[in-house]
Amino acid sequence: MKRFLCIFLVMMLALSLLTGCQEDKTVEAVDIRIGGLKGPTSMGLVNLMDCSEKGEASNRYTLTVSGSADEVTPKLLKGELDIVAVPANLAAVLYNNTEGKIKLLAINTLGVQYIVEKGNTVQSFADLKGKTIYATGKGSTPEYNLRYLLKENGIDPDKDVTIEWKSEPTEIVALFSQSSEGVAFMPQPYVTVAQGKIEGLRVALDLNSAWDELNNGSMMVTGVLVVRSDFAETYPDQINEFLKEYKKSTELANSNVAETATLVEKYNIVTAAVAEKAIPYCNITYIDGEEMKTALEGYLNVLYTQNPKSVGGKLPDDDIYFK
Repeated sequence: MKRFLCIFLVMMLALSLLTGCQEDKTVEAVDIRIGGLKGPTSMGLVNLMDCSEKGEASNRYTLTVSGSADEVTPKLLKGELDIVAVPANLAAVLYNNTEGKIKLLAINTLGVQYIVEKGNTVQSFADLKGKTIYATGKGSTPEYNLRYLLKENGIDPDKDVTIEWKSEPTEIVALFSQSSEGVAFMPQPYVTVAQGKIEGLRVALDLNSAWDELNNGSMMVTGVLVVRSDFAETYPDQINEFLKEYKKSTELANSNVAETATLVEKYNIVTAAVAEKAIPYCNITYIDGEEMKTALEGYLNVLYTQNPKSVGGKLPDDDIYFK
């Protein structure tokens, strides 16, 4: 009898590890409306959305994917969305501007920015000296990230390089298509898209790795999940169940890339072909608790030092974190 019981328990444990969904019948299910952007910050959600559609999640989730943060944040503040995936600095701006009406749940994406080259001359930051870097994101976090990393690696962004700003990655792709060489600063999944169109385009520098090598206690945080404070106060148990399931969803995104890519296309984020190639380089993650706080405080401080307005005029206090 004991032997049979042991076998049964082992089988049940194995089954629980195979499934991509999690369900806790002890917590009453509620409707949770989630908003995301077309890009890496939403890719970690798709496995959970698939579970929800199958009725296998602990809550009932819906996902609205938009082209820009300007589309999702008003819906969050109006109460039309409950949780949104947004750029890390925008979470600080929203918290400061609304006097605490949002809470931070987790970091969902680390660095997605890369230095790419059509050619083979850039192997380190030192090799950028004297070059023109084509880039997007002027006046926002991509610019602050680039300038910070250049300075930390001994490159004066105003004297040692020429940064030529473009409004869209497609402009850089068009430029490189007509040139035999060039250096650009681009995010995923646009890097993958560009590599499909430009022969010989390669990743020269991984800026997320470069940030980690500074060993400054922070992380290069691209995206986070935030929740309306009133919603979190009303449904704390449901939020905790969501976070457990979301963590599992991000793990599946990294371990089961092909199926995740299919879902990424299904939810109108990017095509499956692009997603399958890009996901391994999108740094999809789940970080909460003290590790999130340490990583985010350090990162926001880097942004604040360059432009206080980028984080809403001041660094957020500890009440920003969901507990």
